[in-house]
Amino acid sequence: MSTVNETTGGGKLSRLPSMTVLGPILALVLLVIAGALINANFLSAGNITNVLARSAFIGIIAVGMTFVITAGGLDLSVGSMAAFIAGLMILVMNAALPSMGIGIPIVLLGMVVAIFAGILAGLLNGFMITTLRIEAFIVTLGTMGIYRSLVTWLANGGTLSLDFELRTFYRPVYFDGIFGIAWPIIVFAIVVILGEILMSRTVFGRHCAATGSNEDVAHYSNVNVRRTRLLTYAMLGLLVGVATIMYVPRLGSASSSTGVLWELEAIAAVIIGGTVLKGGFGRVWGTVLGVLILGLIENILNLTDFVSPYLNGAIQGVIIILAVILQRERKTS
Repeated sequence: MSTVNETTGGGKLSRLPSMTVLGPILALVLLVIAGALINANFLSAGNITNVLARSAFIGIIAVGMTFVITAGGLDLSVGSMAAFIAGLMILVMNAALPSMGIGIPIVLLGMVVAIFAGILAGLLNGFMITTLRIEAFIVTLGTMGIYRSLVTWLANGGTLSLDFELRTFYRPVYFDGIFGIAWPIIVFAIVVILGEILMSRTVFGRHCAATGSNEDVAHYSNVNVRRTRLLTYAMLGLLVGVATIMYVPRLGSASSSTGVLWELEAIAAVIIGGTVLKGGFGRVWGTVLGVLILGLIENILNLTDFVSPYLNGAIQGVIIILAVILQRERKTS
């Protein structure tokens, strides 16, 4: 855990966790206390499981976004990308159903399609950013519109639905689990552990931080800046595919409204968790706290009548702005 030295009034040095570490933890604790006081069912196992399972989609994507932002990039297309991948999965699985029948092979086919589509989408973003030298904001803003239009076109303006019997067979991927823990939560935990190891224990993690901190210095320090950034976008695309695999059995459908504002939630979780928006520093475990904070805020809004849940997006936007202001203030000081 990162620490800072602070000089006390008596001239002694004490090592206390910085507010970048304590802030998200305190916010999470306060939200849990507030939720428990507001609603008696807030801390029930069913509600906690529901919050974690719903947060797992954004959490899996946010882990990938942590690497992209740490390396100095940004991706606004993840929500649209998830909708497009979900639509593609459903089309392929429905088309293969007459020949393959209902069973594990057709589910595995859908998963392979999601993984490959996600990686290709991530590589496409990364190629245009690193090779064609187009700003990440412009590239991913463009692909955001492209993927959203494609899924709308594939659905002919409506909704793509998975075959009912196939959906029933696929549902345990979201609704079942091990020892009462839902599969999305388990997958999220595995992704977090691997992401934390990759970020803090490997050369790739250090290259991401070096690239985001100063591209020129990283280049002259023998860091392959282009390859590092390309890999972060490919990894994010892969994780969008993984999140989509867990999401499709939940509703069994995809439409133009699938994944709306997922990019906002993923970026908000990363920034709340302490990763620097301009790159150079990132921490996966902080992103987990950010995901949980956003999930609890949404849950509390749904359990109370104080503020309309339709304002959840506005609250997330305010949180992003405040988090960036706090990061700027710390940098100035």
